[in-house]
Amino acid sequence: MADDSPRRILARFAPMIYGPTLLFALGEGAVIPLIPIIASQLGADIALAALVTSALVVGQLCGNIPAGWAVARFGERLTMGVAGCIAVAGLAGLLIAPNLALFAAAVFLIGFCAAAFGLARHSFMTTRVPLSFRARALSLLGGTFRLGMFVGPFIAAGLLAVFGDEHAAIWFFGFCLIGSILLVFLGPDPERAVAAQLRADAADTDDVEDTGEPVTGSIPTVERVGVFRTMWQYRGVLSRLGLAAASLSALRAARQVVLPLWGVSIGLDAPTIALVVGLSGAIDFALFYASGQVMDRFGRLWAALPAMVLMAAGFVALSLTHDLVDASLWYAICGAVLGLGNGLSSGILLTLGADVAPTTDPAPFLGSWRTLTDAGGAVAPLLISAISVLSLPIATASMGIVGVLGALGFIRWVPRFVPRKR
Repeated sequence: MADDSPRRILARFAPMIYGPTLLFALGEGAVIPLIPIIASQLGADIALAALVTSALVVGQLCGNIPAGWAVARFGERLTMGVAGCIAVAGLAGLLIAPNLALFAAAVFLIGFCAAAFGLARHSFMTTRVPLSFRARALSLLGGTFRLGMFVGPFIAAGLLAVFGDEHAAIWFFGFCLIGSILLVFLGPDPERAVAAQLRADAADTDDVEDTGEPVTGSIPTVERVGVFRTMWQYRGVLSRLGLAAASLSALRAARQVVLPLWGVSIGLDAPTIALVVGLSGAIDFALFYASGQVMDRFGRLWAALPAMVLMAAGFVALSLTHDLVDASLWYAICGAVLGLGNGLSSGILLTLGADVAPTTDPAPFLGSWRTLTDAGGAVAPLLISAISVLSLPIATASMGIVGVLGALGFIRWVPRFVPRKR
């Protein structure tokens, strides 16, 4: 189609995908830092507040597979809209919860809806974006989410300064959700634009030969396999490439845990730690679109492998610097290396999932894929916490080992499941 330039198609998806994603991420990024604070106000100690905060991740884990069923049954647009509406109910629970149990349940519900919202947009992009620039489109999607999560906490800080109440960020998330729902339901529908373009192309082409034969038979339909049958059918790719992808998700989560802990362990003050973490995040965000360019032009492995090697090297190097005289300098350098590796990995999990998903009905497979990758991100902090009882450098080095194993997994399995020419 003449209208199928990357810029035009990505602009076509902006109201349906990128706009709602940015709004959702802005609101979620504003609320997440305040969840443990509100939980402590309801009587939680530090450990219990951390447990309540983890309900968000648990909700995402639990929501992926049901979301795959919902998208396959009702479609991406309706699933995204309904998930947004249910998330509004979860926000109401955050506002009025009289005790920790209901507050934690509301946090869980928001995580559950976030999984449905994320899987629906992933499935939508998988089936609508041409393969030639799929990685750029999905890297832009990942970058949009990262932008919202990066800016959201600053918005929360501004709201706290103005209103002096943590609940102001919850109201902000509510307005963001309403905006997302309106964009999903009332914004321009890319499907109609694609259908109209296809009809126009069909009317303009002279390549179709009219044989005069009657057209008979029914319109072919795609059999709905179901979530659990899909998991079994694709158990090979899930247990191999899926585990390599989960290791990347584990490294991402480990970076967010290790950098603050390491700064505290070597005796740095809070502003210095925040500066290093912010620098790492800025490098990460700046490279999100470069990852998509690399994957589309040279192949998926050319982005996945450098990202894994850089993050593995960053963790191993950091583990060796704890007692050095210039430990703070090495801390900043390793934080930058981890941000660089994470930035180069932007969109990889989305793109690989789209590449190996069945083309006709990707949602059930993507539910399983996202459950695996989210599980990797959820397990990493637990692993670091357990090993840190012995030694934080050993825990940090262990994540480097995970990165090496994940890199080997990508080298072995990406060429098998994601051939360069498809």
